[in-house]
Parts: sequence; C-alpha cells; structure tokens
Amino acid sequence: MGAGIGARIGVGQAEAALVEHYPRLVRIAYLVLPASLGQGRRVLTAHALVQRSFPRGEPAAGGSAPAVPRARRPEEVRDPGYAYVRDRVVRQALEASLPLRRWARPRRAQLPPLLPHVWGVRVFPRSGGAGELALDQRLSALSGPARAAYVLRALERLSDGEARAALERAGAADPDRALAESDGVRDVRGGAELLGSSEFDACSLQVRPTDLLRRRRHGRAAVVAAAALAVCGTLLLLPGDGEGDARSGPYPRDAAARAALDPDRLVRVPATAWRESVRRDFSVWPARGALTEDRPLLRRALAAWESPGDGVRVSATPGTPAGPPAGPPQLLFAGDVGRARVVVLHDGLRVVRYAEPAGTRGTPDGVALDFARTDGADAAVSGALVARRSQAYVRYLTAPWVRDVSVRDLLDPAGAPRPLRRDASGLTDRLPSPAQGQGCRSWQALELADGSTTTLVTDLGELTPAHLTYGPPGAPAEITGTAARASWARTACLLPGVRAHGVRTVNSWRYAAQRLPEANGTAFWVCTRAETWQGSGSRVLAQFHPPAARPGTPGTVVARAEDSPSCGVREPRVLAGVLWKSRAGQWYVLAGGSRQLTSVTVLGDGVEGGAAGSTVAVRARDGARPRLNGRLADGTSVNSLR
Repeated sequence: MGAGIGARIGVGQAEAALVEHYPRLVRIAYLVLPASLGQGRRVLTAHALVQRSFPRGEPAAGGSAPAVPRARRPEEVRDPGYAYVRDRVVRQALEASLPLRRWARPRRAQLPPLLPHVWGVRVFPRSGGAGELALDQRLSALSGPARAAYVLRALERLSDGEARAALERAGAADPDRALAESDGVRDVRGGAELLGSSEFDACSLQVRPTDLLRRRRHGRAAVVAAAALAVCGTLLLLPGDGEGDARSGPYPRDAAARAALDPDRLVRVPATAWRESVRRDFSVWPARGALTEDRPLLRRALAAWESPGDGVRVSATPGTPAGPPAGPPQLLFAGDVGRARVVVLHDGLRVVRYAEPAGTRGTPDGVALDFARTDGADAAVSGALVARRSQAYVRYLTAPWVRDVSVRDLLDPAGAPRPLRRDASGLTDRLPSPAQGQGCRSWQALELADGSTTTLVTDLGELTPAHLTYGPPGAPAEITGTAARASWARTACLLPGVRAHGVRTVNSWRYAAQRLPEANGTAFWVCTRAETWQGSGSRVLAQFHPPAARPGTPGTVVARAEDSPSCGVREPRVLAGVLWKSRAGQWYVLAGGSRQLTSVTVLGDGVEGGAAGSTVAVRARDGARPRLNGRLADGTSVNSLR
C-alpha cells in the first residue's frame, strides 16, 4: 500500500490544512456547486461547506476514518490533512448539487447556510473575461460529479485514478461516468489556468447593495404598518366604541420607478425614423422581433434590469454601470434566438440584453443580463449587436439601415466575402465567433453595407462588436484597399489580446516601410490601437511584419502599452525596434518610426548607430538591448514605445 494510504488524520492536522488552504478549498467548493444557486448563495454556501468540513473529533486508531490518497501536484505535494478536508468539501458540494425532492428530507448541504450570512449587500466574485464565462457555462451544463471530476483533474492536477478514488470517497454514484462526462470540457483552451482566475475566487469578492429602492419601500411600509398597528392598539384600549380615523396604506412606488417597469411605457421608435433622422445610432432603431407585444416577457426583462436576483447572471463591459434605468427605456428587439428568448433595450447610454431559456416562464435559472456602454455611438459602431452567443458561435442583430451582410475572413485578404442570411428582424444566421474559437486558422468578421459605406466589425466577446479601421490616427478609414487587408491579415490573430476590455474601435496603421539589410526584402512597421467605450484603458501594439510565405502569418509584437497617447489622435507618432536576424545569420537592431521623425539613433549595450529619416538598421550581437531615440524636425525627442 502506497505511502499515505490508510493514514489517520487528527483534528489538529485537519485544522492546520483547512486554515492554510482555506481559499483553495472555497474555490473548489464554488466550482463544484451548481450555477443555478446564483452567485451570492453559491459564494456563501462554498464558505459554509468548507467551514463545516472541520472534523468533530479525533478519529479512532482502529475506526473507519477515510483513507487519504497521495494528492500530488507538479509544484508541491499536498499533505494528507489537506486531502482529507478536500474530500469532505467535495462530498458536501455534491450533496448540495442534488435536487430537492418533495417528500424527502433535505440534507444539510442542500439548505441555505445559516453562517456565514450577509445582510443588505450582494457579494460575488470579480468578473473575468470571455474565456472564464465560456468555461463557467460549460461547467454549469455538467452534472455535479462531472464538475468535481473536472476540478480535481484540472485544478488539483490529480491523475484519472486519483480523481476516481476521490470521487468514490465523496460518494459519487458512478465515478467512471463522471470522468467521461468531464472529458467534454477538457478541450477548453487554458482550462486549468482559467480555474485559477478571479472569476472563480470566492474569497476575493465584490460588494454591491441589494435593491435599495425595494428595501426603502419595504422599510417604509414596515414603519407605516407598525404605526398603524400602534394606533389600532391604542384605539382598542381607549374607552368608547373604538371608532377612530386610523388610515394606513402601502408605500407607493415613485412615478419614475413605475414608468421604468411598465412594458406599456417602453419607447418604440417608428420603423422609418432612421430614414428621416440626421443621425444614425441606436436611438433610431425600431422595435423588432416576434415578441415585441409579449408583455410578461418584457415585464420580466424590466424587472431583472431593475433588480436582478441571485439567479440572474450579470455582466458588464468595463466602465459600464449596471444600475436600473432612470425612466422608460427604448425597446430594440424582442424575439426567439435559438433556444433563448432575448430582449434588447437601450436607455441612451447603455444597451442591455436580457436572455432567458425558452420555456422557463419567469424562473431565474439560466437568465442572463448583459450591459454595454454605447454613449456617443455613431453609424459605424451601432450597425450591429450580438443577439446571442452559444459555445463557438454568434448571431448578430443588424441596424435597419444595413442593406447587405456578409462574412469576410481577415486572414485571407484576397478572398471574397460570403453572404450571410438574416431574417426580417435583422437577425443573422449563426457564424463562428473568433472570440470563442481555438487557435487562429481563420478570423470571421462581419461586413455591413448600407449602400454608400462598407463597415467591418468583429466579435470580441462582448455585446457590441468592435469596429475595425485602417489608416493614420487622424484619418482612419474602412478596410477596403489591398494594403489595408494585407496588413489586417497579419494583425487579426493579435485581437484576443484586447478581448473583453470594452473595446469600441481597433485601428491598424502601417506607419513605416523598411528595406531589410542584405537584400532580405521589405518589412513593414504597424501600429494597432484599441480604443474603449469608457475612454481609458486603450491598448497599443507595435508590430514588425517581415516578408512571410503566407498572407495570414501573424506579425511580431515588438512593443505594447496601455493608456498611452502614442499612435493616437493626441500623439500620431510612434517609434519601435526589434532585434532581427538575416538569412545569412547576422544580427541587426532595426528601428522604425512614423514619418514625422527626421532621425533615429541606436545606442547602448555595445551597439551604436543612427540614420536620417524614420528607419535605421545597425549591426548587433544576439541578445543586445540598446536604447532607441528619435527626433522631430523641431528637435523634440521621441522615445520608443514600451
């Protein structure tokens, strides 16, 4: 029998393991618990299960204490006390995942925890990116034992045999079936790393108030009721016939709140408003879809927006407030999209998408509420919205002024776009989402034509697709020419770096061309800048594009910056460098700057050189890291992007 098998764990050893590894144990419990509990109850239940896993007493030497396997990880070896407590946590989490039976006595883990308890606030983990969201959705579709199997293998790094033994100790009915079911999620890219992200950290929490308006209403109603009761009691004690004038009533909802929750007060724009308006944005979208008159559905969407319950999954792009509307919002769409009923609303500053599984009829399980900032939107960025995203596919809702919709593979600059069908509501057929795909063999972008302009947008894992452009910062243009498409073919695979950051536009700019030494061809310097809806958090990438055999070969990122004015309207200039090796084996420091630069110098680490103009090539050795400096015509110094 291997070392540790059959070891007996004392109370002190278990306590030390629980205290030392408490955050990890809570993460395991949170991942195994079903998403249907809602984030708030799921967090509190995870803490309660771990705290209940402390043994009540010292196991007897000859008793039936559970055997502890060797739970080895690549970077460390877990002690037997940790494995013992982890088994108890998994067992309780699996019990909490069981459905409640009408006449069966519920187990303790199936009931809401008494402790820990919070009052007056909602707690939930920090939001992750599109990858974490996709993984959570995949895990929620698994059974409890399958989730436990995935967590034990991916997070705990247990072998199949160790995971099977742990599931048996946790009381799983069919460990082999659970392992086989969890294999369907093991294809998620970076799954083990995603499990360690803040999305699943139930110890680092965000706190938000509960429904303040409802609390205030209930509080005032309680005060009124208490006052009425006191008056009635006083009148009963008074002599006479008890005929007093004691009147009371419920606290009335204020007019703005009533209007915001009333489906009949929703703003519905006429179907031809966009033709007559001087501007084209979400404010002139008409109400479309087959369910625009479904009052119960609209009321559920408005109620979820005003006060999302624990069962509603809420997401928002960075910088987007998730509060209720100030008044009646505008209805953009209500209809069936695949297996979901979707309502899209707009309040002038945000677009909100409500989605519920078809047939739920108001139950909160599976309901999602997504917020995206849209203030200052123009025709280019309001041409489409993501109506539904499922696994690796996405469906768009297009603007009423869009005449033709097609799909263009950015990695194939010479390829022709293919038409994409859509229905009378502007809802497109599904197409592969590059934001959800594995690898980068193609990048399917959406091409929208309104008769005069063709706009290219792409899904980056959010409600609003990002508008792609090409050209200098002061005059970006649509991607139509040969040079623009060739440059984007080598840039598209870098877009996952700005995924789920609230990106509004991504502009790519080929700012310099350089003849390579030793007749190695011509390289291009490209700057790509992603602007966000909130203004801050912009991302800048400087790329080096040497000659390549395939048009879609990704460029080399040589510098990156965040919240930098470089390569933008405020500072439409950039300088970057790279250590490059020629076909003959000679190393060079290459530097490329925008056309405003009149000279570039390279100095340091045994390398020295310079040239007039905006590009330079200086012989160097492998590993050299010199400093770059550029000069403008007025003598102003320009540092390299970092």
